[in-house]
Amino acid sequence: MSLDDNISRQADEIEALTAIYGDEWCVIDSVSRIYCIRIADSLDDPKWKLSLQVVLPDDYPLLSPPQFQINATWLRGNERTALENKLSQIYCDNMGEDLIFMWVEGVREFLQDKSDKDPISDSVSDRMVVQTTEEDDADDDFDPSSLGDVTFVAYQADLNNRCSVPCPEIIHGSTLSDRRSTFQPHLASVTDKLQITAVMQKLLENKKIANATHNMLAYRIMTGSGPVYQGCDDDGETHAGSRMLHLLQIMNAENVMVVVSRWYGGIHLGPDRFKHINNCTRQILEENGFQRDKEEKKGPRSGKKSR
Repeated sequence: MSLDDNISRQADEIEALTAIYGDEWCVIDSVSRIYCIRIADSLDDPKWKLSLQVVLPDDYPLLSPPQFQINATWLRGNERTALENKLSQIYCDNMGEDLIFMWVEGVREFLQDKSDKDPISDSVSDRMVVQTTEEDDADDDFDPSSLGDVTFVAYQADLNNRCSVPCPEIIHGSTLSDRRSTFQPHLASVTDKLQITAVMQKLLENKKIANATHNMLAYRIMTGSGPVYQGCDDDGETHAGSRMLHLLQIMNAENVMVVVSRWYGGIHLGPDRFKHINNCTRQILEENGFQRDKEEKKGPRSGKKSR
């Protein structure tokens, strides 16, 4: 059978999965055929949750399985190995068949079994951070201590609580893709640290953004003639948020926060990922007037609409 047979079967499978799982099934990149689904142990009162990301190669399903990545901070060591082995065994038992539905239900069975054996009192956060295992080269010559007084944002704990301030307008930048990874920046004008959580709550209402492998952020806030409040969050990508903050400092950007979402495509980018994160950050800041030099202070341009 030909490549066209594989692609046709993939299209049929994706259509079926969309019908079965609805909003839980998310298209990350239709061109690169990257998809993601959030899975829980039960529908009524979920206690254990994770995100399963899959990339469909050209020769799936006839000759090879999808590439997969499991996103969940709590899943480590022997438990992660056991689940990965479970998915591998499902493939071995069903070579040439459509696998994703079987994988999803296999994961759900794994989570339900864990819930029965090891129940927890509080629901696991919908937002899951994952390390892409590219951290070996993350430290190179970058020194976060050079940033000065920095707050490392812990917005995750506040996501389920309604924010007390309105969410400012969010501007979404253009996407950038490299070797199946996709990056997209988001920007908001902020003057209060509470707005950081408000922006993140709003962004994560979007299923695609919520399913990003990383949502890295940095912000700087100037309060009148007082000090600059600045902070960042790497979201599992070592020093990425710190590098973004360093760029905001270099550009003298004030009263602004930038979030860069990355959807990991299964191929390590090495140091290039930091170049893409910084380029996304710089571009959206420049496009919206958040750059200041000694002669001129610029603010957000008027009339920009969220896309």
